[in-house]
Amino acid sequence: MSLKSWISRRLFGWFRRRSRVTVVRLAGVIGVGGLGRGGLTLHGVAGQLERAFEPSRLAAVALVINSPGGSPVQSALIAKRIRELADEKKVPVLAFVEDVAASGGYWLAVAADEIFADQNSVVGSIGVISAGFGFQELIARHGIERRVHVTGERKMMLDPFRPENPEDVERLMVLQGEIYDSFKELVRLRRGDRLRGDDDDSVFSGEVWLGRRAVELGLIDGLGELSTVIRARYGKKVEIREIAEERGWLASRLSFGASAAVAAGADSGDLAAGAVRAALTAIEERAWWARYGL
Repeated sequence: MSLKSWISRRLFGWFRRRSRVTVVRLAGVIGVGGLGRGGLTLHGVAGQLERAFEPSRLAAVALVINSPGGSPVQSALIAKRIRELADEKKVPVLAFVEDVAASGGYWLAVAADEIFADQNSVVGSIGVISAGFGFQELIARHGIERRVHVTGERKMMLDPFRPENPEDVERLMVLQGEIYDSFKELVRLRRGDRLRGDDDDSVFSGEVWLGRRAVELGLIDGLGELSTVIRARYGKKVEIREIAEERGWLASRLSFGASAAVAAGADSGDLAAGAVRAALTAIEERAWWARYGL
């Protein structure tokens, strides 16, 4: 065997033995956005997650999380899928918090076996929130009459164009309480003995903390960013591969074309209503981030 062949074989064998860590980024408000504004959903990230667990010689899957929260349903669905794949492939999952992993963002983080954050990352907000707007006085001031015909006494619960009904609020609090209990149960299950200050007045109060305090409370396992932690654990030669979102140029253009076609066929009333919805969605998304000074 020539020296060149021997070197080639050795290099090939070295590359084959290198450990791999795949990376999935989970960034943004969780849930379906409005009028072309996407959010984190299981449908949107399922392909990425599955591809992240496919490679051979996989040492771990890393989640890079930067989310202020959002839909509890989508948070639960994404977290559940992560755990299903991790258990099926028997691969550890590490979460790395960037600016914020709060509320639903922290729900995603606890799907990991270990959580790391920067000392200035915002972590926590274990709780449930519902926010909206009330327009009844606005439409009355402008002489607008709203006509809605429904069956079912609860069908218009918390309608933003009617005065708030205390019974509707009470019912909402019951629903929120059930989601809150599910959230707490998941955190206790995933964090186990690492969790400290385990009472509703501290960890589960809805409060947020920066990285160092989050370590003390057991909400996360340590301070550090992805590259440093991964190389310290799996060696400097570890292959770190980011799994990109499956959305090519053609898909983007088709989506844009479909939206344009819908808009072209819509009347002015539909377009105005759509513009209002888009504006409110943008305001609501901005409010999610603003809660944490971002």
